[in-house]
Amino acid sequence: MDSLRSENRTNPYPALATLVTVFFFWGFIAAGNSVFIPFCKHFFALDQFQSQLIDFSFYLAYFLGAMGLYALSVWGGRDVVALWGYRASLVRGLLVSAFGAAVMIGMVLVRSFEGMLAGLFVMALGFSLQQTAAQPLALALGDPESGAARISLGGGVNSFGTAIGPLVVSLALFGSASAMNDEAIRGLSLHKVVLLYCAVGLLFVAAAALFQFSKNIPGQLQGKAVQAETGGLILLLGLALPVILLFVFVLATYHSRVETEWFHNALSLEWMRLLPLIFIAFYVFFYILFFLNPRKALAGKLPEALKDRQLRLGMLAIFVYVGVEVSIVSNLGELLRQPGYGAVSTAALAPYVALYWGSLMMGRWTGAVAAFPLSGVPRRILTFCMPLLAFGVVLVLFFLNGFPLQAFLSYWPFPVLAAFLFHFTNHRPALTLWTLSLLGALLIVAGMFFEGPYSRWCFVATGLMCSVLWPCIFDISVRHLGPLTTQGSAFLIMMILGGAILPPLQGKIADLLRLYGWGAENAIRWSYWLDVGGFGFLAWFGFMNKTSGN
Repeated sequence: MDSLRSENRTNPYPALATLVTVFFFWGFIAAGNSVFIPFCKHFFALDQFQSQLIDFSFYLAYFLGAMGLYALSVWGGRDVVALWGYRASLVRGLLVSAFGAAVMIGMVLVRSFEGMLAGLFVMALGFSLQQTAAQPLALALGDPESGAARISLGGGVNSFGTAIGPLVVSLALFGSASAMNDEAIRGLSLHKVVLLYCAVGLLFVAAAALFQFSKNIPGQLQGKAVQAETGGLILLLGLALPVILLFVFVLATYHSRVETEWFHNALSLEWMRLLPLIFIAFYVFFYILFFLNPRKALAGKLPEALKDRQLRLGMLAIFVYVGVEVSIVSNLGELLRQPGYGAVSTAALAPYVALYWGSLMMGRWTGAVAAFPLSGVPRRILTFCMPLLAFGVVLVLFFLNGFPLQAFLSYWPFPVLAAFLFHFTNHRPALTLWTLSLLGALLIVAGMFFEGPYSRWCFVATGLMCSVLWPCIFDISVRHLGPLTTQGSAFLIMMILGGAILPPLQGKIADLLRLYGWGAENAIRWSYWLDVGGFGFLAWFGFMNKTSGN
């Protein structure tokens, strides 16, 4: 990787321009799910937990895909991505995602919710391979000191996709943002969704062709591929056990919708007993991985990269971060339906979801400033202006889609706050992680205890706080790995699993609170304590690295 970095240090931008196209796809599909979730909830008559199966299927694929890559590395004795090279890995990942879009089209035509989950799962499998290759490639293209900024640049393009995704999906589902009741939603035609995923599939194929014939992306990694350790497969199977148990539990809970009394009773008596076993299995795995000294407790059988404590804690941080980022927006539709938060209908939800993801764009565009050769006054001016510029782009998108701008202009203090925050943190990963995570927790607490427009904006503005946490965590986690960076990247990508675990968990918390008499509004409101705890852990991780000088 060092030779690759030296080759691209002088002019990394042609390769970056090609690379960031895949970042757009990740954002477009993931953010579109945020509108798809409340739509499916009413279209298929699901409860809050069941609606979160969309996120469960999508983000579970990231973990299983990354684990599959590592298993192939173990059995083949070589790091698969290092052996294939960046270009081939990206092309194969895009083609897998194109196949997932084809599956999605077929399942939409037969109105099968389970089939749609399968299509999203396959698409995300392709994303897993793409991310495993793209993240270390972005770090390698240029000066290592600006590696996190290059990931932020990709994240800025990703966030442009996240801002557009909810609007396009909403247009495909509803045709407009006009209010619709649940009965009208169930009667909608899905032919526009078929057209949408036809276009998405063709774009995946076109991007694969772009990478295949691009001269900017190296065909092979420079240097020797990393030897894979067989002991790591045993550790990953230890994580796979609770994931498999959780998958069985989720399927069982979903199929409790079947109106067969004996089947429902069997589920309530038998499958619920899996829940303690799932939590015990997760606890044992995370205790072994993150709190024991691996050199002593596991007799050196961990993969070489996992012997680095920074990477292990970074894996847990990625798990929490992705879970929090996805949980907030995936449950946002149910929150905003409540009277205290504006009673926003499902069909009118798109601009709020788009503004959440657009807030990530504001932060990531600002974080990407450090990727360019600027310093002094020009850099400070651009850092202050970029959040407001991105906010303007979001407003333009709203205007083009016919949304009333006056309802969203009151959000302006948050981009201004972001400008001061990024000036204060000055693109330092640990300080940025600590500051933004702490403020994210405070915003959610404020949103839970107050009502009205600004309470609604508090939840939406957590997108700003989440915006650059990924590159900060990634940079902190792999900075000492050297030739083991691609292996460490695969382990970090696995921890996108958090996006599969935390949203359904928050949905289940809300359902249980409602079941025990808290009421719909209080149930979904207080379920956000889960995200407060997640931000608290991320603030601790950033603070520990800040004080240790990282």
